[in-house]
Amino acid sequence: MESKRRQPLGVELVKKGVVSESDIQKALDYQRTNPGKKIGDILNTLKLCNPTTLIQAIGEILDEKGIYLMERDVTINITDYIALDICRKNKAVPFETGAGRIKVCFSDTSNTRSVEVIRLLLLNKGLVMEKYITFEENINRILDSLEGEASENIDTSGDVSGLVDSIIKTAIEKRASDIHIEPLENSIRVRYRIDGRLVDAAKIENDKQSQIIGRLKAISNMHQEKQESQDGRILLYPEYNIRSSSQKNIYGEKFVLRLLKKNTVIRGLFDLGFPQDEKLVKKSFNKRNSITIVAAPTGEGKTTTLYSIIEYLNRPEINITTIEDPVEIRIPGLNQIEIDNKLTFSSSLRTVLRQDPDIILVGEIRDNETAEIAMQAGQTGHYVLSTIHTIDSVEVLTRLRKMGVSDYDISSTLATSVSQRLVRRICPHCAKERDFTKEEKTIMTDIMKKYGKEIDFEGKKTYEPVGCAKCNNTGYFDRIAIFEVLVINETLKELITNGKSSLEIRRKAIEEGFEPMVVDGIRKVVNGITTLDELNNKLVLY
Repeated sequence: MESKRRQPLGVELVKKGVVSESDIQKALDYQRTNPGKKIGDILNTLKLCNPTTLIQAIGEILDEKGIYLMERDVTINITDYIALDICRKNKAVPFETGAGRIKVCFSDTSNTRSVEVIRLLLLNKGLVMEKYITFEENINRILDSLEGEASENIDTSGDVSGLVDSIIKTAIEKRASDIHIEPLENSIRVRYRIDGRLVDAAKIENDKQSQIIGRLKAISNMHQEKQESQDGRILLYPEYNIRSSSQKNIYGEKFVLRLLKKNTVIRGLFDLGFPQDEKLVKKSFNKRNSITIVAAPTGEGKTTTLYSIIEYLNRPEINITTIEDPVEIRIPGLNQIEIDNKLTFSSSLRTVLRQDPDIILVGEIRDNETAEIAMQAGQTGHYVLSTIHTIDSVEVLTRLRKMGVSDYDISSTLATSVSQRLVRRICPHCAKERDFTKEEKTIMTDIMKKYGKEIDFEGKKTYEPVGCAKCNNTGYFDRIAIFEVLVINETLKELITNGKSSLEIRRKAIEEGFEPMVVDGIRKVVNGITTLDELNNKLVLY
């Protein structure tokens, strides 16, 4: 809650007679073990003075309007104005509206970026924002009450076996990809990752912690006595292969469960969001004597894209072998190898080369040894598919160079480099249609002009994320990838061979028609698939 001022907030509060010096000392002692908390929030947590008096005094010091916001003060349907995940990310709650204005409470008005994000969202709805400040605890409590739909399905009243089962089954119903079961100071927090975002699902009394941990270890086939990191699998749910991971933290052991559905139908490339261009697909992936690399940070759908490429290429006369960590989807007709403590990507790849493969999928290139063998495989009649953790398709070249792969091997073997990000689709059940604002049109037009592209906004609409039961009150449902595809042509091969920088290679690629992923992203915004705000969250456009 602090902003620029001559004296610390605690000193100002003592001067106002709201708290004593000993109260401030208690707050500072608490802050040493909770460094993320601000003094004002700590004073409220420790109940060292009247909360209404405290927040009003803080507001006066910061030249803001302070209010002790309660659920009863929220007189509007929050999701009619801002999606809940945006509220939580920016620690903001709109609570009253009238005469073209809307009152919004923030926990930190000095965070100008968050304030501006909310202001622009509301301005797009024709509302002028009136700013207030309250405690972060109040913000969280109000948002938790609205986000409690998942917890309503979790049965916390029965025995621990039933509780763990309820947590997992509710996650499956909510389309979660991961479950986080986290011991905190005074409770156990359960969160679900849905469409890439973590949402609170339940808070459980921490007196059940040891029983929950014991149950999770038992069904994961983990050692009960060990408190160091462990990995396991839960096989109790017929349609799911659930990977579990434990990690000790200061309050106990945290568990993360990854929900992998068995017999998942592999989506086609176009369904994933790949540009609707059959010629580009053939040009990018129908290769021999080469390697194709899919690049993105963790959690951006690289493996899913690899599976879709394999599905596109798979035919009875082709021998396809995959080396994965782990095998996430079992595909009929493929030879799938799962690496473990004894098998590595590089050792498995050496063996696979003696198995007469046509296409080899290597889950990830992590080191020089794997990179070199993959390159050799691509030079000896095989087509290799793999992934690399890096930010975009051009930086794949830099990453390979840092792994020690020569410029000659890169230029002669790398055929295609694909990069992607996952953005959330607007929920079709609750989205509100509206026109693009002048500011939105300017932002997108200016970006597209940089790459020689134009946008026709005629007849195009965008949508506001609202929130409903089907999308867990987020305003978004499912995700789609935005892509960029770098096909290594003769011009780029020469630049790579001559050791040119990624900046020079990017410039030449754009001259020859390469489209960065922001171009694909803006097209998906204009076509009403996602929103400019969601695209900005991934690529930071403004």
